[in-house]
Amino acid sequence: MKKTVLLIVITFSLYGLSNNTSNFLQAYAGQSTTDDRVLTSAFENRQSDIQVEDSGSVIKILDDDTNGSRHQRFILRLPSGQTLLIAHNIDLAPRISQLYKGDTVRFYGEYEWNSKGGVVHWTHNDPRGNHIGGWLKHKGATYQ
Repeated sequence: MKKTVLLIVITFSLYGLSNNTSNFLQAYAGQSTTDDRVLTSAFENRQSDIQVEDSGSVIKILDDDTNGSRHQRFILRLPSGQTLLIAHNIDLAPRISQLYKGDTVRFYGEYEWNSKGGVVHWTHNDPRGNHIGGWLKHKGATYQ
Protein backbone atom coordinates (compact mmCIF):
# COMPACT_ATOMS: atom_id res chain seq x y z
CA MET A 1 0.00 0.00 0.00
CA LYS A 2 2.86 2.42 0.81
CA LYS A 3 4.30 1.95 -2.68
CA THR A 4 0.88 2.62 -4.20
CA VAL A 5 0.45 5.82 -2.16
CA LEU A 6 3.98 6.95 -3.08
CA LEU A 7 3.26 6.31 -6.75
CA ILE A 8 0.03 8.34 -6.50
CA VAL A 9 1.89 11.24 -4.83
CA ILE A 10 4.54 11.25 -7.55
CA THR A 11 1.90 11.06 -10.27
CA PHE A 12 -0.10 13.95 -8.79
CA SER A 13 3.07 16.02 -8.40
CA LEU A 14 4.12 15.42 -11.99
CA TYR A 15 0.76 16.59 -13.26
CA GLY A 16 0.71 19.75 -11.12
CA LEU A 17 -1.99 18.50 -8.77
CA SER A 18 0.09 18.49 -5.59
CA ASN A 19 -2.26 20.93 -3.86
CA ASN A 20 -4.98 18.24 -3.97
CA THR A 21 -2.70 15.32 -3.06
CA SER A 22 -3.10 15.73 0.71
CA ASN A 23 -6.90 15.65 0.55
CA PHE A 24 -6.83 12.68 -1.81
CA LEU A 25 -4.43 10.73 0.39
CA GLN A 26 -6.49 11.41 3.50
CA ALA A 27 -9.61 10.15 1.76
CA TYR A 28 -7.67 7.19 0.34
CA ALA A 29 -6.50 6.26 3.86
CA GLY A 30 -10.06 6.51 5.22
CA GLN A 31 -9.36 9.66 7.21
CA SER A 32 -11.44 12.80 7.48
CA THR A 33 -10.76 15.64 5.05
CA THR A 34 -12.84 18.08 7.06
CA ASP A 35 -11.93 21.72 7.45
CA ASP A 36 -13.88 24.80 8.51
CA ARG A 37 -15.73 24.91 5.18
CA VAL A 38 -17.23 21.47 5.80
CA LEU A 39 -18.29 22.40 9.33
CA THR A 40 -19.70 25.72 8.12
CA SER A 41 -21.67 23.93 5.41
CA ALA A 42 -22.93 21.28 7.85
CA PHE A 43 -24.12 24.00 10.20
CA GLU A 44 -25.78 26.07 7.47
CA ASN A 45 -27.50 22.99 6.02
CA ARG A 46 -28.47 21.48 9.40
CA GLN A 47 -26.57 18.27 8.71
CA SER A 48 -25.61 15.68 11.32
CA ASP A 49 -23.78 12.37 11.63
CA ILE A 50 -20.66 13.65 9.85
CA GLN A 51 -17.13 12.58 10.85
CA VAL A 52 -15.11 15.77 11.28
CA GLU A 53 -11.56 16.73 12.08
CA ASP A 54 -10.50 20.27 12.88
CA SER A 55 -9.17 22.43 15.69
CA GLY A 56 -10.30 25.45 17.61
CA SER A 57 -9.61 27.69 20.55
CA VAL A 58 -11.32 27.06 23.89
CA ILE A 59 -13.65 29.96 24.66
CA LYS A 60 -15.61 28.43 27.53
CA ILE A 61 -15.25 25.46 29.85
CA LEU A 62 -18.59 24.06 31.01
CA ASP A 63 -19.44 21.83 33.94
CA ASP A 64 -19.36 18.12 33.21
CA ASP A 65 -22.59 16.56 31.99
CA THR A 66 -23.30 13.89 34.62
CA ASN A 67 -26.64 12.61 33.28
CA GLY A 68 -25.98 9.09 32.00
CA SER A 69 -22.43 8.72 30.70
CA ARG A 70 -20.25 11.53 32.03
CA HIS A 71 -18.95 14.05 29.49
CA GLN A 72 -16.33 16.77 29.76
CA ARG A 73 -17.77 19.77 27.92
CA PHE A 74 -16.19 22.87 26.47
CA ILE A 75 -16.85 25.29 23.63
CA LEU A 76 -14.36 25.93 20.84
CA ARG A 77 -14.25 28.79 18.39
CA LEU A 78 -13.12 27.65 14.96
CA PRO A 79 -10.98 29.88 12.72
CA SER A 80 -14.17 30.62 10.72
CA GLY A 81 -15.78 32.09 13.86
CA GLN A 82 -18.27 29.22 14.27
CA THR A 83 -18.61 27.86 17.80
CA LEU A 84 -18.73 24.18 18.58
CA LEU A 85 -19.51 22.23 21.74
CA ILE A 86 -17.19 19.30 22.42
CA ALA A 87 -18.82 16.55 24.50
CA HIS A 88 -16.02 14.12 25.45
CA ASN A 89 -17.11 10.90 27.20
CA ILE A 90 -14.93 10.65 30.31
CA ASP A 91 -16.38 7.27 31.28
CA LEU A 92 -14.65 5.83 28.18
CA ALA A 93 -11.66 8.14 27.70
CA PRO A 94 -9.40 10.24 29.92
CA ARG A 95 -10.38 13.79 30.72
CA ILE A 96 -8.22 16.60 29.35
CA SER A 97 -6.61 17.88 32.49
CA GLN A 98 -5.22 21.39 32.67
CA LEU A 99 -7.59 22.69 29.97
CA TYR A 100 -7.86 26.47 29.94
CA LYS A 101 -9.61 29.20 28.02
CA GLY A 102 -7.44 30.10 25.01
CA ASP A 103 -5.97 26.60 24.60
CA THR A 104 -6.07 24.98 21.18
CA VAL A 105 -7.74 21.58 20.89
CA ARG A 106 -7.69 19.40 17.77
CA PHE A 107 -10.60 16.97 17.46
CA TYR A 108 -11.90 14.05 15.45
CA GLY A 109 -15.44 12.90 16.10
CA GLU A 110 -19.03 12.98 14.94
CA TYR A 111 -20.74 16.33 14.26
CA GLU A 112 -24.38 16.85 15.24
CA TRP A 113 -26.18 20.03 14.23
CA ASN A 114 -27.72 22.43 16.74
CA SER A 115 -28.65 26.09 16.49
CA LYS A 116 -25.58 27.25 18.44
CA GLY A 117 -23.00 25.84 16.01
CA GLY A 118 -23.14 22.12 16.64
CA VAL A 119 -21.78 19.41 18.91
CA VAL A 120 -18.93 16.99 18.36
CA HIS A 121 -19.09 13.72 20.26
CA TRP A 122 -17.63 10.21 19.81
CA THR A 123 -14.21 11.71 20.58
CA HIS A 124 -13.09 8.34 21.97
CA ASN A 125 -12.76 4.71 20.95
CA ASP A 126 -15.94 2.64 20.85
CA PRO A 127 -15.41 -0.35 23.16
CA ARG A 128 -17.94 -2.34 21.11
CA GLY A 129 -16.25 -1.49 17.82
CA ASN A 130 -19.48 -0.33 16.16
CA HIS A 131 -18.51 3.31 15.67
CA ILE A 132 -15.48 5.05 14.23
CA GLY A 133 -13.12 5.94 17.05
CA GLY A 134 -12.42 9.60 17.65
CA TRP A 135 -9.93 11.60 19.70
CA LEU A 136 -8.93 14.95 21.13
CA LYS A 137 -5.39 16.37 21.00
CA HIS A 138 -4.18 18.95 23.46
CA LYS A 139 -0.60 20.09 24.12
CA GLY A 140 0.93 17.00 22.51
CA ALA A 141 -1.30 14.44 24.26
CA THR A 142 -4.04 12.39 22.62
CA TYR A 143 -7.22 11.55 24.54
CA GLN A 144 -9.27 8.66 23.20
